[in-house]
Amino acid sequence: MFVTFEGIEASGKSTLLEALAERLRSEGVSLVTTREPGGTPLGARIRQLVLAPDEWVAPAAEALLMTADRAQHVAELIRPALERGTWVLCDRFATATLAYQGYGHGVPLEDLRRGIAVATEGLEPDVILLVDIPIEVSQSRVASRSAQSGRLADRMEREDGAFHTRVRDGYLALARENPRMHVLDGLQPVESLLRRALEIVRSEGSEG
Repeated sequence: MFVTFEGIEASGKSTLLEALAERLRSEGVSLVTTREPGGTPLGARIRQLVLAPDEWVAPAAEALLMTADRAQHVAELIRPALERGTWVLCDRFATATLAYQGYGHGVPLEDLRRGIAVATEGLEPDVILLVDIPIEVSQSRVASRSAQSGRLADRMEREDGAFHTRVRDGYLALARENPRMHVLDGLQPVESLLRRALEIVRSEGSEG
């Protein structure tokens, strides 16, 4: 089972991933958790490049860096794990490229889809969980998180509200056309999100 978690900044997707992983492991499920960009040693270096706060990255270059990260990620970690029968829970995957680089930065979706196909060799998630929150909630959470941690907001987090609105709208548009993609209300408590995520994963697993 390959499950990916999507959402705009500070949506709670990473928290949900961790909660779901903990629950599944307690039930005896063998799984690995990972993220994009940065799920491999090469990906970690790409992540530093693409998210550096003071770096300007052209949209096409950004898309190509994400594609390179994904190609390595699938070849080195995701596909081998799935072939061993291990579940993979991934914090962002190909849907994020369509939402961020496509809807957000204007790279043509068809160009992105071709790059995704090369990087994944056709591998798609069994389930995509989109944790959706309003833009103003995202911005408030990012500001609070930065203040508490002392960490500078990364380059994506520093994009303006119009960009993040396009990304969120893109995610919701993609969800309407993909039956594997499930929209969750990120304003709900994590316990409620976890219950819903378990329902979806178990339902898709039984169908598979």
